[in-house]
Amino acid sequence: MPIKAKRKKHYSQIIEAAIFSAGKPLSVDDLRQTVLSEFNLTVNYVIELITDIQTSYHEHGIELAKVATGYRFQTRSELSPWLGKLWVEKAPKYSRAMLETLSLIAYKQPITRGEIEDIRGVAVSSNIMRSLQERGWIKVVGHKEIPGRPALFSTTSAFLDYFSLESLQDLPVLQEVAPTMFNLSNETAIENSQVVTQSDSGESDNV
Repeated sequence: MPIKAKRKKHYSQIIEAAIFSAGKPLSVDDLRQTVLSEFNLTVNYVIELITDIQTSYHEHGIELAKVATGYRFQTRSELSPWLGKLWVEKAPKYSRAMLETLSLIAYKQPITRGEIEDIRGVAVSSNIMRSLQERGWIKVVGHKEIPGRPALFSTTSAFLDYFSLESLQDLPVLQEVAPTMFNLSNETAIENSQVVTQSDSGESDNV
């Protein structure tokens, strides 16, 4: 094998192993500044190497996916019905209120809690907002310049990563805000976090 081909294979193996073992998505800059730092590879060349790795996994059960904060290996979504049988515990159930709140923040951001309540027509439980923030899916990005200066909420990179989205442009086309908008079947990131409380509006919130 020519030296150039050997080097390319070596770089690809390093990238593949790094992303596999990192435990979090890795960006091109992450790779260049750590495991590839001694090789002085260009951004375009690293992207080319990553693309080659992605191609090599096309017929495999796992894929190298690009999400908001970088690249990660993940199982293919179409295999979920079978892989789900590996976990006997039932996934936590999420209330319609929580899913509608998350949907509104994702599609209408930045948005205040009051604006969410105006759209939904009911009060938003403090437990729902706290739960979404604790999961790292939403954050306060500022305050609206109106009396009381209410907090403005937006989704986070962790939200995009969890739902395997590279950017907000990858969200499904908005038909209506519905609790089925997001697939919450992947509980690896939020397992054991189900909380059953009483909402501010008097309805039970399974968040």
